[in-house]
Amino acid sequence: MPVALTIAGSDPSGGAGIQADLKTFHQFGAYGEAVITLLTVQNTRRAGRVEVLPATLVLEQLEAVLEDIPPAAAKTGALGSGEIVSALARAAAGFRFPLVVDPVLIGKHGQHLLDAQAMDLLRDELLPRAALITPNVPEAEALSGRAIRGPEEVRQAAEILRATGAQAVLIKGGHLGEGGEVLDVLLDGGDWHEFPAARLATRHTHGTGCTYSAAITAGLACGQTLPAAVARAKQYLHEAIRTAPSLGSGCGPLNHHAAIR
Repeated sequence: MPVALTIAGSDPSGGAGIQADLKTFHQFGAYGEAVITLLTVQNTRRAGRVEVLPATLVLEQLEAVLEDIPPAAAKTGALGSGEIVSALARAAAGFRFPLVVDPVLIGKHGQHLLDAQAMDLLRDELLPRAALITPNVPEAEALSGRAIRGPEEVRQAAEILRATGAQAVLIKGGHLGEGGEVLDVLLDGGDWHEFPAARLATRHTHGTGCTYSAAITAGLACGQTLPAAVARAKQYLHEAIRTAPSLGSGCGPLNHHAAIR
């Protein structure tokens, strides 16, 4: 059985973070492992306290996983502190599996999950260790220092982020405009790939970034090429949003039981 690892924060409402990642791994046929970086108090309507774990405890969790059930692919989500970012960057230098970095800067309810100094460490130390980074448009703007208003700026930002040392960059277009299509752009080495999908009018989008990166990670763990893993993950994400179960009275979770073609 392929093994996938998530290194991320916990969402007690189950829609995002390690909870979403583990559900997605399972749906893709991968055995899921989780290293917790931080605890949040949140639901579909609000977010409260964020408690970041000590970097030493995060590393101890990671070491325990690697020595016994090493993954075929791993991903990061919310990391919470510069100390955790740097510790993971050092550990990732020895990874023998691809690492997908989802650079979570702000939660769905606006809570800051990484400060400016930690963001610099993320860009300078962790991104160079990544097989893929998966920023949305605001995250890509923050990390590249480039305003993004259209497709040309998306490609320029992807090239800037690729220059950090990341092997591939996927910029998600959900925040770009209000048109009828959402276009995600992948720069894989020197090759460009586009992944369009119809925009869905819904408030149930909690955990989309976590689910998307987890689906890609599961695909890589199962031996797919990166473009194939992204294409399959994009199809799954669209279906998970389209069939969201309408749980909660706010920004509800996706349907992690959605069918995968």
